[in-house]
Amino acid sequence: MDLFNSTLTVIKSIRIPDILDVTIIALMIFAALTWFKTRASRFVLIGITLLGGVYLAARFFELYLTTIVLQSFFAISIFVLVVIFQEDLRGFFERLAVLGNIGKKFPSLSGLKSTAEIIAQTSANLAKKRTGALIVLQGIDPLERHINGGTNLDGVVSESLLESLFDPHSMGHDGAVIIDGNRVTKFGCHLPLSINTSKYANIGLRHTAALGLAERSDAICIVVSEERGTISLAYLGNLNVVQNAAALHEALEQFYTRNIPGEKSHPAFNWLKENTMEKIIAVVMACLLWVAFGYQKEIVRRDFVIPIEYKNVPKNWQIDEPQVTEAKVILQGPDQAFRLLDERSLKVSLDLSADIEKKREFTLKKDMVNAPSNLPVADIIPARIHVYASKSITWTFPVNINTQNSLAEHLSLQKISVTPSKIRVLMGSRINPEQIRIETEPVDLQKIFFTTTLDTKIVLPAGVSFPDGTSSSASVIIKVKKKASPPSGVR
Repeated sequence: MDLFNSTLTVIKSIRIPDILDVTIIALMIFAALTWFKTRASRFVLIGITLLGGVYLAARFFELYLTTIVLQSFFAISIFVLVVIFQEDLRGFFERLAVLGNIGKKFPSLSGLKSTAEIIAQTSANLAKKRTGALIVLQGIDPLERHINGGTNLDGVVSESLLESLFDPHSMGHDGAVIIDGNRVTKFGCHLPLSINTSKYANIGLRHTAALGLAERSDAICIVVSEERGTISLAYLGNLNVVQNAAALHEALEQFYTRNIPGEKSHPAFNWLKENTMEKIIAVVMACLLWVAFGYQKEIVRRDFVIPIEYKNVPKNWQIDEPQVTEAKVILQGPDQAFRLLDERSLKVSLDLSADIEKKREFTLKKDMVNAPSNLPVADIIPARIHVYASKSITWTFPVNINTQNSLAEHLSLQKISVTPSKIRVLMGSRINPEQIRIETEPVDLQKIFFTTTLDTKIVLPAGVSFPDGTSSSASVIIKVKKKASPPSGVR
């Protein structure tokens, strides 16, 4: 009963962001599973996954020592994993990069089946003649980084073209021919060599190169042996001999069918039909990860002192001092939600567009705080604030020049003036104009050695502002001259 109640509590606490969170993680796990299931390093991934399961169990049963040890292990092993899975990770991210080609137009499946028949028949003919050949059919993975050399060629696949490329008198007959769809893109290419050839007896350089590319991509490689007159297929890290042209034709048709959706089938329907087990495992693992790391039954409360933003102050009105600038906000929610919170983004937004002329006391409501949805506002202190505002009036004041220090002893001040000499400002109706003094920024006379014009700013006291479109800059003109030298003999 307790387990049922706990499960019911977890289900009730699920929100739309949680569903989106699980969906994203499930898709990432599914992508990793489908990628690594055909890789030789999948056994390492399985071992790491088992250790992850042990860690989740230790965390669930509160096995402190096991949790700490495994956390330390995972922190160190992440660098080792990058080395172990270096090639696989590079291929995985390349596969993600080509997802933008989903809308790409491929040749029709019927046309590719005709291409498969041409390639199979040509391979059989080359095998009868004991002419060596290496043909690569590109899958989804890009091959550029695995291929060296070669000559570009954009030609439709045909028996005559393939036989001419592998003619012993041809310049590139020792290299590989790359076929993308129904077109030959390059010939005379050099492929990476496999180092996992111990289980294959007496294989030549072409077979080693075909196996090397099949270990690094989803391309299928056809090898014709000039010594034995046999045809072999290298695909997903495996090398197998093909008995005849019919078997090769069937294998190539299956390859094209896997990589090119059927003409009448919908891509989404095809996706749902494939890799069902991997989808189930991905969803289950994502849910377990959410329960272990995302779900928190303990709710915590934390205090934040955040600024108050006064919005939409009516024209010709201004907020007078004293002004409340901060409020204490209490947020509540799961601990992991606070870890993702940027405290600097929090603020209370008080809209004064309609009420500032009618009232002075405002209630700070919870919806005024821009807190995340998973961290609701528990309380705001103070709950009410007083806002003192007054209607602005226009007033003209003289601009006074604020000077510091004195001129050098050998200089005398002739004249000092400022432009503009007067300025119009806005100020609250409750402010006494006689207490207002408008000044420039300080001008240091000690740094003046000749007649100078300085660009400076006008400084306004509190409660005074510039009307819209008014510049806060001013020009101070300082005219100086040298003092006359005393007559000779006069001391």
